[in-house]
Amino acid sequence: MLTPEQIDRLVQGREDDPFSTLGVHPAGTGFTACVLMPDASSVTAQTLAGKAVGDLERVHSDGLFHGKVSVRKRQPLRYIARYADGSDYALVDPYGFGPVLGPMDDHYFAQGSHARLFDKMGAHVITHDGVTGTHFALWAPNARRVAVVGDFNRWDGRRGLMRHRADAGVWEIFVPEVGAGATYKFEIVGADGALLPLKSDPFAFRSELRPSTASIVAAPLDHAWGDERHRAFWQGADARRQPVSIYEVHAGSWQRDDHGQFLDWDALANRLIPYVVGMGFTHIEFLPVSEYPYDPSWGYQTLGLYAPTARFGDPAGFARFVDGAHKAGVGVLLDWVPAHFPTDEHGLARFDGTALYEHADPRKGFHPDWNTAIYNFGRREVAQFLLNNALFWAERYHVDGLRVDAVASMLYLDYSRQPGEWVPNARGGRENEEAVDFLRQMNRALYGTHPGVMTIAEESTSWPGVSRPVDGGGLGFGFKWNMGFMHDTLRYLARDPVHRCHHHDDITFGLLYAFDENFVLALSHDEVVHGKSSLLHKMAGDDWQKFASLRAYYGFMWGYPGKKLLFMGQEFAQRAEWDEGKALDWPLLDHAPHQGVQRLVADLNRLYRSRTALHARDCEPEGFEWVLVDAKADSVFVWVRRAPGTRPIVVISHFTPLLRHGYRLRLPSGGRWREILNSDAAVYGGSGAGNMGIVEADEEGWASVTIPPLATMMLELDY
Repeated sequence: MLTPEQIDRLVQGREDDPFSTLGVHPAGTGFTACVLMPDASSVTAQTLAGKAVGDLERVHSDGLFHGKVSVRKRQPLRYIARYADGSDYALVDPYGFGPVLGPMDDHYFAQGSHARLFDKMGAHVITHDGVTGTHFALWAPNARRVAVVGDFNRWDGRRGLMRHRADAGVWEIFVPEVGAGATYKFEIVGADGALLPLKSDPFAFRSELRPSTASIVAAPLDHAWGDERHRAFWQGADARRQPVSIYEVHAGSWQRDDHGQFLDWDALANRLIPYVVGMGFTHIEFLPVSEYPYDPSWGYQTLGLYAPTARFGDPAGFARFVDGAHKAGVGVLLDWVPAHFPTDEHGLARFDGTALYEHADPRKGFHPDWNTAIYNFGRREVAQFLLNNALFWAERYHVDGLRVDAVASMLYLDYSRQPGEWVPNARGGRENEEAVDFLRQMNRALYGTHPGVMTIAEESTSWPGVSRPVDGGGLGFGFKWNMGFMHDTLRYLARDPVHRCHHHDDITFGLLYAFDENFVLALSHDEVVHGKSSLLHKMAGDDWQKFASLRAYYGFMWGYPGKKLLFMGQEFAQRAEWDEGKALDWPLLDHAPHQGVQRLVADLNRLYRSRTALHARDCEPEGFEWVLVDAKADSVFVWVRRAPGTRPIVVISHFTPLLRHGYRLRLPSGGRWREILNSDAAVYGGSGAGNMGIVEADEEGWASVTIPPLATMMLELDY
């Protein structure tokens, strides 16, 4: 019989070992069964085959039933509860099933080397001992007890108490007859005995649409992928030597439907993928699509790292989008945020009543810039959680890469902190050695298991070797955003053209370090929000000069060594700052100047992809040489791009509004140079000045060139 203490623990939800009392247990020469069914007036036990094996006695008024059952061995039973209104409710007993996780899971999890956690943790629809249901698993090592709650047990934690695997700090339970679509959370009692707010599942593969915060049992992703050709190409390619031109997209504000609502993934695929193909971009990079609670965070305050946000439909829709992009030859990159997480009470903060995912010391665990928590990268289970997430997106959704947000804030213990507000490392330095180790582990694991995937660091300092391999002492990223290029060039173009001659080195300085890393030239969303104005309005001068300067800038950027990234809307010179709450200003394309910029960007992408000299040595110094570097009085810059076995291309950028006839240049060789791009062409909205398509150079390379105002030209040697 149950003792009074056991009964009290069960009905009060304090039982930390529910499998020792609930379910079927030996009693003398037979067996007894115990179940909690609140509000039931009677309970009958049946075998799963439907044979009645006993009526249970109510042993507590809160609905705890217990009694002898006529069975020959321990087994799951089905309980039929009857209520005062005459209704019945049937339940297969979860406490009749053994564990799903095994000792090796405990070992690898505790060791921090489990590379398949997303197959084990969270909610998985499985068949266990012949019964279909959902297995739930959660890491909460300091909890006194954990229960899974949902509609399937009336959100009553007493009915979802989980088995504690003490060696790993993991709690698990198999709940029969719970399937895809069921909503759930975890009810946790902390080490101090306090009941915590209900927690969403850190490993949830699907979530409710905000403002609701429950996790949803996801159906197994059974998408039939058709992207073998795309994946095979990138697996065999050196991304440094391929054209990479990225269109950065916020999925919620690129376009909206006729009612101003979000497009779902299928509608986005139908509109966005053809647009990107037509514009000639090679990749789409989404601002974070992992589930997040607050729209104005743009996804960077993410909590559901394993769940594509419900804003755009179900997870299968995202898989269809990626597959559709791949079939069209377009890669998909995701912004990924391991640097911090918000402290919403349903999320990771003080998850089991302790600082579990974050540092307990706010000098290490609180981010002053975003009022968020910082992951404890030195805790192997936390590093494992994040590392598995990187692997998850590459495996389950075939994403082509991760752009890792705010890497600098991870690398420095004193980032955005005053003296006394941070804790030095063991050597007394400011480097976050735990974060460094984590980033190296992540890159090593991702590149080692998913050839063809790339990682890109948003790293705003001069940390050495960000894109150098780990075995060479680097962090192991494939690429790094070139923040210096963006800052220097935009500062230069914001000046009145008459003053630019005094700031020539804003343009030339970047070539001193252009090959120190594998760079991506990024004109991202960060540059067109919070009062910074759009790219168009960053340009100096009147409206004509702004458009001309922007076109010249794009030509300059596409001719400059490094991969390319442009935020949505800037390809047609959006006038207003980006607003995440509405669609881009597509009606601007009714006007010729905006059409011209859009046409130029598409042509630049086509040139960049088709001319090996413009991309194959983006990351290597032999692909670049100055032709004219000191023409500061004229604000003219000339260089040549080269690659083995292909024709060289000379890039001429001019940043004053003067038309320069007969400008003497010594090109890399004599002969006939064909003008393959002129940002001042009338078709782009320019004045139409140029060289009638051809520049002739004498035997020593000297040529007389017409250089249009505020323009970039590209000349290709025509043998």
